[in-house]
Amino acid sequence: MSRRPGRVRRAASAALLSLLLVAGCDTGGAEDAGGGQPAASGAAEVPGEIVLASGRDVTGRGGIRQQLITEWNRQQEAKGVAYRARLVELPGSADQQRSQLLGALQSGSAEYDVVNLDVTWVPEFAAAGLVQPLPDRLVDEDVIKSVAETARWGGKLYAAPFNSDVGLLFYRRDYLTSAGVTRPDLGKDAGWPVVQQLIGVLDAARNRLPAAYAKGWTSQLDASYEGLTVNGVEAFASAADGFSLTDKEGRYAGSVAELQAGLDELRNRTQAAYTLPDAVHSDEADTLTDFAAGRTAFLRHWPYAYRTLHQSLSAEQLGVAPLPGKAVLGGQNLAVARGSQRTAAALQLVAFLTGKESERCLLDAGFAATRVSAYEDGALTCTTAKPAGQAAASPTGERTDRMPRDGNGRPAYARGTLLPALENAVQRPRTPLYGAFSQTFAGQLARLQGGTPPSDAQLAADLDRQLKRALPSH
Repeated sequence: MSRRPGRVRRAASAALLSLLLVAGCDTGGAEDAGGGQPAASGAAEVPGEIVLASGRDVTGRGGIRQQLITEWNRQQEAKGVAYRARLVELPGSADQQRSQLLGALQSGSAEYDVVNLDVTWVPEFAAAGLVQPLPDRLVDEDVIKSVAETARWGGKLYAAPFNSDVGLLFYRRDYLTSAGVTRPDLGKDAGWPVVQQLIGVLDAARNRLPAAYAKGWTSQLDASYEGLTVNGVEAFASAADGFSLTDKEGRYAGSVAELQAGLDELRNRTQAAYTLPDAVHSDEADTLTDFAAGRTAFLRHWPYAYRTLHQSLSAEQLGVAPLPGKAVLGGQNLAVARGSQRTAAALQLVAFLTGKESERCLLDAGFAATRVSAYEDGALTCTTAKPAGQAAASPTGERTDRMPRDGNGRPAYARGTLLPALENAVQRPRTPLYGAFSQTFAGQLARLQGGTPPSDAQLAADLDRQLKRALPSH
């Protein structure tokens, strides 16, 4: 099977993804989770706009993030408060957005009051003094413990978890049924050997599958961005339970033996016999496109794919399970810029956006919520967006939200699959030098994708040496 050129793949992926993604729900009301006059601060507050800089909202144009900000503004207006919030979506990839935020905050060229940081950026922005320490009350016991840990650095709270993320395994139930699998639902403890065995069954029954089917599974293995790093960390963490590449101070903590075990696990997962060849050039959009088109039966992806894929696949066709082994934690956290002239008002906005009802709204819209109550509190509902469980409709009346929901209006997989996955997820290395780590790590792992890859022993030794150069070590 020939590989499609990168630009053509990206364009095709973007086109199909834009058709799959749907906008969030309409705005209604919401409880006051931090509105009203800001608390007094050390310096006089400057009335005006609170500018929140963020990456793209995966729930679509006019999505749930904007709806929550619109609701906060409505509440401020009703109380006669002179503050309004405005969302600025940054263009480009995550790496480009990070560079934009770093440049803007370091130079003071952009008047951002609140910044939505990827969880891996928090140590870097905190150590550089670009964001302010926050009051501990913003992250209480309701926040999922593993998620709460992403918001701290050096013993201080620098951010409030806004929306989380975790690796999940999506799969085609209908393909497994067509191949003769009598129990096409993966259990919660299904490991990679089970997945690989099922791929073998699918390949043997290829004549009973759609012509589009090419290989068993795909993931984001492109080394030019964060995808290969994420897959690599998941494999390394799965190979040695409790293993971390950095300690709590951000120093390199690996060993050649541990790296070799991780490389062996990654090599096993990405064997050519199981993996779509295009995976080595694929990002999230590419893999989502390939899976939705039926080219693969298994897909490693993030929670937003649950809603997106259900726009074209039914509940009978699509299944989702915890990722075998360890899954990486992702997501974004809200931080207050050091140079903000509206710190107290910005804190009020952050408290609202990360409060219980807002988190329930984020969950209903397709994000992974950061609070346990969003998953388990039956009395908690979202009134900011269209009532949970009601499908959004296009101007022509066509139903556009086909995501299965439970009796309380949550995504059907939220309590049984998504919440446990978040609770058991592992973090990527926490270090102010994360960018250097990721570039080094992915650059070495990419050698596995070449025509003459090195042995695990050789690559482990090289990786150990390079990581010691990129990060401080003991």
